[in-house]
Amino acid sequence: MAFMTDRKRAQGLGSAKTGTAHFWAMKVSSVALLILIPLFVFTFGAALGGTYEDILAYYSRPFPAIIAALTLAVGFKHFNDGVQTLIEDYVHGASQKVAIIVMTCVSYGAAAVAIFAIAKLAL
Repeated sequence: MAFMTDRKRAQGLGSAKTGTAHFWAMKVSSVALLILIPLFVFTFGAALGGTYEDILAYYSRPFPAIIAALTLAVGFKHFNDGVQTLIEDYVHGASQKVAIIVMTCVSYGAAAVAIFAIAKLAL
């Protein structure tokens, strides 16, 4: 039976060196969403229940369109970072890399489609 100290067990594993940057990215996007979500709710609530022409006229103004696009972009980025953390914690091996790539593509793809839809309404 080999007796190993904690240091010996951890030696050679190293660090990913991106933990702090990922942590701060999540905190910054959380604060941004803390501001953007209420703005989005109030701007979206004003347009809720209108006809298609009313929605086109409402989102052709810059403020509601910018708030909606920012909320969607920051929300999907925050989602991507959170899902990446979950995958890193619970999935291992080659499937971890595949899952992270797939979820990143899905997240950025959904954000692109959402922002395109807002741009189509605004323009």
